[in-house]
Amino acid sequence: MIEIAGRTIGAVFAEAVTRHGEADFLMAPPRVGGARLSYDDTAAIVSRWAALLRAAGYGTGHRIAVQIGNRPEHLALKLALNTAGISIVPINPDYRPGEVAYLLEDSDAVLIVTEPAHVPAIRAGMFEAGRDLPLVMFDEPGSALPPAPAAAHPPLSPQSEASLLYTSGTTGRPKGCILSHEYELMIGERYLSAGPLMAMGEGERVLNPLPLYHLNAAAVSFMGMLLAGGCQIQQPRFSARNWWQDVRESGATIVHCLGIVVPALMALPPGPEDRDHRVRLAISAGADPSQHRAFERRFGLELVEIWGMTEMCRILASAEEPSLPETRAIGRPFPGLEVRVVDAADRDLPPGTPGEMILRHSAETPRHGFFSGYLNKPEATEAAWRGGWFHTGDTVTQDETGMIFFVDRAKNIIRRAGENIAAAEIEACLHERGEVAQVAVIAVPDPMREEEVMACIVPAAGAQPGPELARALFDHVFTRLAYYKAPGWVLFLDELPVTGTQKVLKHRIFGPDEDPLARPGIHDLRELKRREAGL
Repeated sequence: MIEIAGRTIGAVFAEAVTRHGEADFLMAPPRVGGARLSYDDTAAIVSRWAALLRAAGYGTGHRIAVQIGNRPEHLALKLALNTAGISIVPINPDYRPGEVAYLLEDSDAVLIVTEPAHVPAIRAGMFEAGRDLPLVMFDEPGSALPPAPAAAHPPLSPQSEASLLYTSGTTGRPKGCILSHEYELMIGERYLSAGPLMAMGEGERVLNPLPLYHLNAAAVSFMGMLLAGGCQIQQPRFSARNWWQDVRESGATIVHCLGIVVPALMALPPGPEDRDHRVRLAISAGADPSQHRAFERRFGLELVEIWGMTEMCRILASAEEPSLPETRAIGRPFPGLEVRVVDAADRDLPPGTPGEMILRHSAETPRHGFFSGYLNKPEATEAAWRGGWFHTGDTVTQDETGMIFFVDRAKNIIRRAGENIAAAEIEACLHERGEVAQVAVIAVPDPMREEEVMACIVPAAGAQPGPELARALFDHVFTRLAYYKAPGWVLFLDELPVTGTQKVLKHRIFGPDEDPLARPGIHDLRELKRREAGL
């Protein structure tokens, strides 16, 4: 593994090129006819783009937004930006114009690199933001770029910003997480040393179906492969039907199975392709314990459960025996990551008692190996770090041996097919409609996508609850927010339970043993959601 101490991503990549030259580094499955780039090939792209950027005056202190699809070239462009000292701001391709506008305004990006298919959505976002940023087509950059706006260019260092990734929070709008070169490299270092069940060597080939605006593909596996001399195989989008073909034809030895991947693959009819592959390790987050061993037996591989978040993704991993796959074990603390389980007053709880998981590197350097903070939100950053510990918002238990068991996610976050969705953002969108008096958005179980969005709505006076209103409210959200945020279920109620200060008590909308999906009059919009999204 390449040494990372005191180095930047560009410096580490340059050493990787020297070491591994003609070896595969980035590729798309042959089925989609995408790029297959060696370390040398990638270096040529990085060198060309870094030179163009520097010649136009771009450097440290600048952010560039990128939307070129989920393909290997995205990662090559990231390396070019980081080599030139620039921070990459990936744009979620499912964002609606209002969401794109927010990202462009909040990030203060100075240039957008994209491809023709995404130009209409980006221009609509710029119009809504009142910003007219230069657009450059990745595949047709020309011999020069638009000149950069004037900016101070502080020296590039391991603490310089490498990426700005937007993650949902409980307050509605996504927060921009500032990630340094040092942090991203530490993520890759941890990925390669998480435990014997995740042991990796030179020449590994990781197939990751996850989007490149998420840290999992953009840093966890990617930085791991960069440091190990391996290859990242990037699917355009997860497809259960094409999964094993892509795995076989790309020669993958490791796969990532976040979100719906495990249940979707288990739902396929058994066949000879189940074991016609080279994969020995699948890395998952949130796999149902009841499917863990069955998945391993059917596909002839090891399934390892991990935990991480954008703010701290030096992963916890249940990567040594006993891995306790019948539970929701996610691993133990390790040198450089201290863990506590606390109550609402940050008091330590006894083993086996559910509480919030809080983290730090150490007493001396609590924030080392974490994100650098939330952009433009210093109060939110300090609130998350109260008492010198980062508050994850996730509920866990811990046993006497130190093993941590996942219980539940941060309140008001819906986890759908690997996407973190802030309920407050959808609630705010629905409140724009005059037919809505009150709304509470909650998560309900979904057999394929882990959770689905459910909107519980008290109609305004004169509004007629029923299928037509449910469809109108769905359309309102669908046209303004990413498709996966639209409600899959709508339930009209006469009232919502509230506190004396009129805060909705979501946990009291349904009885303790009641199935929300069995409530009479509920409207199932899941098929509409899939159809409208073209899935």
